[in-house]
Amino acid sequence: MMLARAINVSRRYGDVLALDNLSLDVPAGQLVGLLGPNGAGKSTLVNLFTGLRRPSSGTVELCGRDPRHASARATLGVTPQETGLPSSLRVGEVVDYTRAHFPDPLSRDEVLAKFDLTDLVRRQTGGLSGGQKRRLAVALAFVGRPKIVFLDEPTTGLDVEARRSLWDAIRVFHADGGTVVLTSHYLEEIEALAQRVVVIGGGRVLADDTVDAVRGLVAIRRVSVSTAAPVPDLPGVVGRERDGARTHLLTPDADRLVRDLVAKDVPFADLEVRPTSLEEAFLTLTGSTR
Repeated sequence: MMLARAINVSRRYGDVLALDNLSLDVPAGQLVGLLGPNGAGKSTLVNLFTGLRRPSSGTVELCGRDPRHASARATLGVTPQETGLPSSLRVGEVVDYTRAHFPDPLSRDEVLAKFDLTDLVRRQTGGLSGGQKRRLAVALAFVGRPKIVFLDEPTTGLDVEARRSLWDAIRVFHADGGTVVLTSHYLEEIEALAQRVVVIGGGRVLADDTVDAVRGLVAIRRVSVSTAAPVPDLPGVVGRERDGARTHLLTPDADRLVRDLVAKDVPFADLEVRPTSLEEAFLTLTGSTR
């Protein structure tokens, strides 16, 4: 079953083209990571799927219906990038208010426990830290037992422990058959969670595949060496980084790069050649390599 679908969708904000004839299907049971630089169109796409915006052209469907239709939105959970919580209400009251909108919600205690909010149940949301507010905002997306959840930068502002706890909650939801679409600037997060990676740039889909396949699409290798000497500009190097005594070079032809280092009499040791990380693949696909 296709839970979310965008068909030849474009969205303009004045003269700015945020989405450019983009098509994307999200079948039931998938955990999809949306990657892209700021302004790529990720949040705009999420807003279309959740009914907060209308496309300038093309068609968007949520569970086979217009996302603005109440019956479609009843299947939906969402945490947008920016969330406003009523500052005078307590955490437990906010959860109860949200639960009242669904026919078969999770219990208050279950929601609080899943997202490590039990100790905050009587705290007013206005007194919460940024990370605590973010945890509550994400928790509210799961209250109504949704079929599909959209999480737009869900772990922004969370410390490492809270981020990993949230990952566990997302994994449990997915393991129980839930569908998740999440955007993130934490590429580690996408690698840790997503089955499928969709890279968006300039309002278009640049890549759509597994994490390993996205790496393979760019055919880039990371060549790392220890050297005190400066490494000259060499053919085929599409990115470089200096980290203490180590120099990391990105290239589609690792064998040629090593030969060129030797030919240029660059003294080096501790040669390491490995596939790119998702971050390096992402930067290459979006044309943002350093």
